[in-house]
This record gives sequence, C-alpha cells and structure tokens, in this order.
Amino acid sequence: MTRGVRAGRPKMPSSYGIRAPTEGSGLLEWSFVASRMEASRNYWIASVSSHGLPHAAPVWGLWHQDSFYFSTDLYSRKGRNVAAQPSVVVHLESGDEVVIIEGNAEPVDDSALLAELDLLYFQKYAYHLDTGATFKVTPRLAFAWIEKDFVGTATRWEFGT
Repeated sequence: MTRGVRAGRPKMPSSYGIRAPTEGSGLLEWSFVASRMEASRNYWIASVSSHGLPHAAPVWGLWHQDSFYFSTDLYSRKGRNVAAQPSVVVHLESGDEVVIIEGNAEPVDDSALLAELDLLYFQKYAYHLDTGATFKVTPRLAFAWIEKDFVGTATRWEFGT
C-alpha cells in the first residue's frame, strides 16, 4: 500500500471477546486481504439510494493495485445508487474467511487503465468490460478475520490519503 495505513483491532463491544493485538494469533497481514480479494470470483456490493434505501447485489470484479474494480449498467439499481451516493461496502461470499472493504465507488475513465482491466477481466471471466460503467473502490476501511479464530484474528485497517 502506498497510502498511510494503520492496522489494529475492530471497534466492537467487549462482549465479542476480541483479543488485544499481542494475544492469540495476532493481527492478519494485508496479504490475507489481497490474496482473497484477488482469488474470489464473486463479490457483494452494498450501496444505498438517495432516499436511504439499502441494496446488496453480487458482482464480478477485479482486485488490482490494492483497489477493487467492478462494472454495472448506470441504470441498474446499484448504478443509480453509486451515482447518488458513492459510499459502498464490498465483501466476499465467505463467512469463514471474511474480507470487508469500505470506500467510495469512483467512475474509471482512463482509457489505458480500462484496457488493462478489460484484459484482466477477460482472463478471469472470459467476458469483456465493454458494457456499462466501470468503478474503482479504494479502501477507506477494511476488515478481515478467520472465523475459527475470530477473537484472535479480527483485524481492521484504516487508510490515510
């Protein structure tokens, strides 16, 4: 990561039993997040409408250069939501190896980057990114844990600008 990052424990009620970073298995490395985001086939995007209505939808996407990329039709519900309110949550399907990313969905308009993403997307899905709009989600906050050792591995990353 090129931006300032602080790793620590998530802020959760004491009833969750989260250990101090020096107890148990310790904090997860950022490579845990990156490897799972890179390897995943399906991701979930949670967005909110301009009226405050929540929406979650599965998407295909790419983890590239420490950011998440996905595409959608601008007239889809998630497309309209991110146009009105760019804050999103991205998470994996697994509840056993959890990764959650919070950030803003920013439109990608750099043609060289779009060409690079299209190639990577085609290699992963055998499908091109030539329809809809492509968005980049750069983490603002990230969370991860391994369910078998939730109290020892729960980790939170805060990113600077």
